[in-house]
Amino acid sequence: MTTDIKQIGEIFKAKRKELNISLKEAASSTSIRLGYLQAIEEGDQKQFLSSVYTIGFMKQYASFLGVNVDELIQENPNLFNQSGEKHEFDYGIGTLETRGTLGGGVKWLPNLIWASCSVVVLLLAYYLAKYLNVI
Repeated sequence: MTTDIKQIGEIFKAKRKELNISLKEAASSTSIRLGYLQAIEEGDQKQFLSSVYTIGFMKQYASFLGVNVDELIQENPNLFNQSGEKHEFDYGIGTLETRGTLGGGVKWLPNLIWASCSVVVLLLAYYLAKYLNVI
């Protein structure tokens, strides 16, 4: 059984009307914006940034309505094909990037200077206090 995205939207719309739920109630219950729910029911896949969003929202909406969207996706894999999409953001969480050398150049040198100065000031304060018989 091959259907297009508009027919899948009609299935959702019919199920919503069968359950006597308004789009506003569905948007409130699913936390999906009203415009996206309308786009799903009208079959307007261009409304979404990516087919990942379409599938995610459809799954959430389907579970709310009690429709098995996984079955619809398996029956219509060409409608939810993500392989042809090119995303602008190629690097993200989980990518392995070379961050350079461990030392990162001489970034440790200022810290060493500050630590050395701190030790010298503490030693001077100790010997001055000892000289003045404060300790």
